[in-house]
Amino acid sequence: MDKILKIAGGLFVVVVIASLAVFLAGSPQQAGPSSATIYYFWGDGCPHCEYIRPFIDNLTQKYPDANIQVLEVWNNQTNQKIYTQANAAAGLSTPPGVPEVVIGKTVLVGQKDIPDKFEALVLDYLKKKQ
Repeated sequence: MDKILKIAGGLFVVVVIASLAVFLAGSPQQAGPSSATIYYFWGDGCPHCEYIRPFIDNLTQKYPDANIQVLEVWNNQTNQKIYTQANAAAGLSTPPGVPEVVIGKTVLVGQKDIPDKFEALVLDYLKKKQ
């Protein structure tokens, strides 16, 4: 009987640990930058960000399957952490500033590069996603 209780107890521990691992993998607290996400970082009050805002809004509507996350980073600490992590994942030790787009290891910065190159990157991203 003791042997059966030990086996049942061991199985219970395994199930609890496995369940916890599954829960933590899907937990929002574990959220960070993902290569399956396109990030657009902006700052509230940034004139460069405001200049390209209509362009960004248009792309998010035009390509809803692209998973474009529009994150304000000057006033939101959670977004600031994602901003820092996404730039680190792209190989940058210091984020270059806003407006900025990060797609995996590709980084676009400013009101010229983003409108000139962002849509082509989104299209390439969507092709790879298929």
